[in-house]
Amino acid sequence: MNILILHGVNLNMFGKRDPAHYGTATLTDIDAALADLARELGAGLVTFQTNHEGEMVERIHRVPEEDIQAVVINAGAWTHYSYAIADALAILAVPVVEVHMSNVHAREAFRHNSVLAPVCAGSIAGFGVNSYLLGLRAACGMA
Repeated sequence: MNILILHGVNLNMFGKRDPAHYGTATLTDIDAALADLARELGAGLVTFQTNHEGEMVERIHRVPEEDIQAVVINAGAWTHYSYAIADALAILAVPVVEVHMSNVHAREAFRHNSVLAPVCAGSIAGFGVNSYLLGLRAACGMA
């Protein structure tokens, strides 16, 4: 099975961005931890990060043409307003798991709403890097 990990806007700044909410792990650290767990679970892993909403939509559009069985997405701030990304995810016939490093429900009010949640199988938030690892486990379990 192959799992696609999608990292959204500003997530390339992990390790430099507000360590109180996001910890000190870099995106490279997160991808390495995901790769280790994927090997353990017998899964292939593809990762993608962009700060451009249209590029994210285009990447999601390619999923049906690929050998991808599930998607894990941390869309960053796009989570709260990108109907374009939500619509692209809704096209997919594979399970999608939404993840967030911080506990979005304990933060600013605008972060409490996810426009992606209705098209995702589930959401995991507040566990730092472990949110991604739990998301990968969930995705593998559904694939």
